[in-house]
Amino acid sequence: MRDFIITTDSNSDLPADYIKKLGTVIIPQYYSFGDTVYGDELHMQPAEFYERMKNGELPQSQANNPAVIEDKFRNLLDRGLDIIHIAFSSALSGSYNNVCMVANELKEDYPEAKITIIDSLNVSLGETILLLRATGLKEQGYSYDNIVSDLENYKHHINVQFTVDDLFHLQRGGRVSKATALVGSALNLKPFLMVTDAGTLTSDGTVRGRKKSLRNLVERMKNTLEDTLDTTAPVGIVHGNCFEEAKEVAELVRTELGFTNIIINDISPSIGTHAGPGALGIIYYGKEKPTVKEEK
Repeated sequence: MRDFIITTDSNSDLPADYIKKLGTVIIPQYYSFGDTVYGDELHMQPAEFYERMKNGELPQSQANNPAVIEDKFRNLLDRGLDIIHIAFSSALSGSYNNVCMVANELKEDYPEAKITIIDSLNVSLGETILLLRATGLKEQGYSYDNIVSDLENYKHHINVQFTVDDLFHLQRGGRVSKATALVGSALNLKPFLMVTDAGTLTSDGTVRGRKKSLRNLVERMKNTLEDTLDTTAPVGIVHGNCFEEAKEVAELVRTELGFTNIIINDISPSIGTHAGPGALGIIYYGKEKPTVKEEK
């Protein structure tokens, strides 16, 4: 039986210490300021990235590079490894299709190999939670096919709830109108967004004031947890250069809900391009996400 490896992309926001510990292979996602492209050999620290956004610079996100995907996958296949790749939501980027295209081409050169691309229908640490699930099952001796089957079910339970501090960046991405952004900013409204069962983003109400929005995130999490609660399950908290507030939210999750395995990390720049400075989200295993009617 061939051994296999679980890979993902940099939009997973998998912390560096996890990458080192697990030996995870990461497919880079890209972003740019002007003509300078970052994400592979050239990197920018998240704090600098969000500071530049605060100062008015507008970055652009870009999909992954098929040539880089092929190189990384070939290196694994040449070592006799099968691949399970956990990809950023296909509804939010063309990156999933790029990985599928490369995988299909490589199967012609490596007919004995298995390459499965999981459309996570998730973002950020939602992908990481799936990766940790797969890694744990592999350590328990689960087969390749059983892990793939498990992830296809598990991904529908990964809840992503977040709020942003500045409506302008949502307006740029087409999530709210210019009028809504102007009025919301004037009234200090903080919007909530969620990742739907189809892997898209949808708005989910507003509250007035930053502190209330962060408290409300924890309440939303509480209301969507399963009745049988596993407080050892990983919970992700991601932020756009607002680490102290992320720690405050983590403490609420720890003290009020009892979770002990909390991962805090920066929102990667390729996602932060759309969320902006001050974005903050909670990502966790909960009730299966209901079907959400998308806004027209």
